[in-house]
Amino acid sequence: MIRSPIKVEEFRDRRKRVLRSLKGALALVHSGTGAPPLRGGWEPMADFHYLTGIRDESGAAVLFDATNPDPRRRIMLVLRPTDPELEQWDGFRDLISRKMKQATGFESVIRTTALPRFLTAAAKRTKRLACLHQFAVYEAPVSADLAVFRKVAERVPGVAIEDRTDLLPQMRAIKSRAEQGLIRKAADATRLGYERVMGVIAPGVSERDVQRALEAGFIEGGGERTAYNSIVGAGANATVLHYMRNDAMLEDGQVLLIDAAAEVGGYAADVTRAFPVSGKFTKEQREIYDLVLRSLDAGIKAARPGATFVDVDMASREVIDRAGLGDTFVHGIGHHIGLEVHDPQTQGGLEPGMIFTIEPGVYLQDRGLGIRIEDDVLITRDGCKNLTSAIPRTAEEVEAAMRAARRRAR
Repeated sequence: MIRSPIKVEEFRDRRKRVLRSLKGALALVHSGTGAPPLRGGWEPMADFHYLTGIRDESGAAVLFDATNPDPRRRIMLVLRPTDPELEQWDGFRDLISRKMKQATGFESVIRTTALPRFLTAAAKRTKRLACLHQFAVYEAPVSADLAVFRKVAERVPGVAIEDRTDLLPQMRAIKSRAEQGLIRKAADATRLGYERVMGVIAPGVSERDVQRALEAGFIEGGGERTAYNSIVGAGANATVLHYMRNDAMLEDGQVLLIDAAAEVGGYAADVTRAFPVSGKFTKEQREIYDLVLRSLDAGIKAARPGATFVDVDMASREVIDRAGLGDTFVHGIGHHIGLEVHDPQTQGGLEPGMIFTIEPGVYLQDRGLGIRIEDDVLITRDGCKNLTSAIPRTAEEVEAAMRAARRRAR
């Protein structure tokens, strides 16, 4: 069973907090289903990962049943039965044992074959079923817990289904010390990737070569993998927000935009930088670059406890609006990061422990110029801390770092 580097006690405390917050309602958090893909790896739903630290149990769930007369069964881990023939293909799984319970922090572990019996008995007792998974838009499949609860409600009269979908996003938004540590490690690994790649960027090099050097640097720096598909786009490709072909050749006079970062222990960083392919920005490129950086710094200055994402967005966007380029800043200012590179957004003000991106950009398609600069910030008690400031940010720092990297590469 693959587990998170975070201590088991923290996961146990998270589950107890959920149980208290439900105030007697029944809840079910699923890991999701599916076999490992041929490329990449199977991933659990982030809420399940957040509550258990378990990363390799497809079809699993956590059952919250606060009114169960047996205190050991108020929070139960639900796992699929073992299947030796299937596991010969996908990997052998642990049997339920005292060792498993100690490793996961669950006093009760049952198989999915027993879940209908436990769930029905609990529903008859509580008459309240709380949805924790985010609801889907009407054209998408119904969320996993709501689908189960609808079946239960057809069989147990008088059951009420409640909306508690705000609970886990609010919890996940405030990062613990352990979570902050993993994101800092991801940021450090990302920094090394950017350091390595600056000696590679040059006319005649392909975007793919840059991507390979960058991602190798992430691994060298302690990253486990990329946090998302790397965006490496030069010239007009830099104006495509989610460009991922990464197959063009770099040309003299272009700006190369890189949006890529490492992941450590399941936690993501998210960083964007822009580099002059020649090693030095032209006057026009420098003006746009400095404008975007001022916008970023204005957003960082606005990020403090009690402020909102709207406040950060307005502060950052105003800088670009005043320059007459507001229409070229076509996306939002940022998003929470954590177990997902786009962690769930929350309502209300910013709070200490939140970590999110600030990423203004200007995209001039007619000039083949796109510049976005993105940092990851941690809200503190009296402001915020930039976790990715060690990666060159100013035009002077970028040019100096590229000169130094090219000297080392000779």
